[in-house]
Amino acid sequence: MKRKALFIINPISGGKKKDGVPELINETIDAGTLEPVIAFSDGVSHARVIAREAIGNFDMVVAVGGDGTVNEVASAIVGTDTALGIVPFGSGNGLSRFLGIPMDTKEAIKNLAQGRMELIDSARINGQAFFNMAGMGFDAHISEVFSHGKKRGFISYIQSSIKEVVNYRPQNYHLEIDGNQYDYEAFMLSIANSSQYGNNVHISPKASLQDGLLDVCVIKPFPLWRFPEMSMRMMLKATESSKYVKIIRGRQINIKREHTGPIHLDGEPQMAGVGVDINILPHSLKVIVGSQYKN
Repeated sequence: MKRKALFIINPISGGKKKDGVPELINETIDAGTLEPVIAFSDGVSHARVIAREAIGNFDMVVAVGGDGTVNEVASAIVGTDTALGIVPFGSGNGLSRFLGIPMDTKEAIKNLAQGRMELIDSARINGQAFFNMAGMGFDAHISEVFSHGKKRGFISYIQSSIKEVVNYRPQNYHLEIDGNQYDYEAFMLSIANSSQYGNNVHISPKASLQDGLLDVCVIKPFPLWRFPEMSMRMMLKATESSKYVKIIRGRQINIKREHTGPIHLDGEPQMAGVGVDINILPHSLKVIVGSQYKN
């Protein structure tokens, strides 16, 4: 039975032009399986509005963009029978990579008809949905700085990180995870649903999107000269063996920090207070995964 698929294209994600994407969709799609309709988002939260209107009218809503676009679309359809499809077009594509979705645009479009459907966990931080990664501390600070830059892409992100790490100062955090209390001084806290930020940079290599748990990754202060080593550990999926990394898994997480400041949801920054509440919503989002995805 032919399914209706709404493609929502973010024209500016990842700093990559998408002028030829509609034609590629129509040329590549299996017309006997999917009936495509194409829409463009034109500003912050517009993709969310379009996706919300698609519920009940389309079997699948496809986010053509990066993790921010995926978050907007998924936030609108989570908890419904409408499935999420992804054609990666961002700087990091963290959720897409974890789900085994091809990075090649044509192959990702083909995967929408060929890939299998899975139910994955979603999460909320202060009531707002995220699906891949949330956090505070250094990575949220970089997301905030990066959002004001003129250039996008992985290289620009790395350049911002190197520039900012010299002057960044850790904070003290009080954590309550499923009723257990912890106190840490931390360089950053990452709340991982999948294992990686993007670009195959893994903060929590054993994370699962289907275990009903979030991985609270505490990165403790470390000497600046070890910054390259910490980065390499993430590339090699070896963070858990570092004495500077502590990973605690849980369902209900409350965090108190010293100062207000940025947090990020799937890489998109916003300001928040000293108290942050996070919880998991098991098996709440239907998503088309790639053939390489393993639960």
